[in-house]
Amino acid sequence: MTQIEVTVNGKQERIEVRPSETLLEMIRERLHLTGTKEGCGMGECGACTVIMDGETVNSCLILAAEVDGKSIVTIEGIGSREKLHPVQEAFVEHGGMQCGFCTSGMVVSGTYLLKKYPRPTEEEIREGLAGNFCRCTGYTKIIESIEAAAETMSKGGES
Repeated sequence: MTQIEVTVNGKQERIEVRPSETLLEMIRERLHLTGTKEGCGMGECGACTVIMDGETVNSCLILAAEVDGKSIVTIEGIGSREKLHPVQEAFVEHGGMQCGFCTSGMVVSGTYLLKKYPRPTEEEIREGLAGNFCRCTGYTKIIESIEAAAETMSKGGES
């Protein structure tokens, strides 16, 4: 076991991890933050997307020991039960989800995208979500949700 220190959703954590343990496993099994999902386990679907030191990553591809000293934001760190983030609100209001399995990764990627491009074009949204797969929606409502969140945020909504 290796001990690491990592900031997760703004909270400093000291955790013992196995050498082969992934960031995804650490998030779900050690920290009990189950919003981050395991889809393919190979970095292809985006269900496990988190933000690490300001960039989106597939948490299934990163060893937990590699995040020592880093900052991680999971879906639980975006918005709160009391006040949803504009991207989360838009997904609810515009039907940007069906089964919900991909939603946490889509919301994390969409939130990151809107920090990078506050007023993205449809092409930038599609490119920003390229690593996230949804088998239910056909993406139209997901794209509309992110466009709506961008509009809300441009009018002074939370970022």
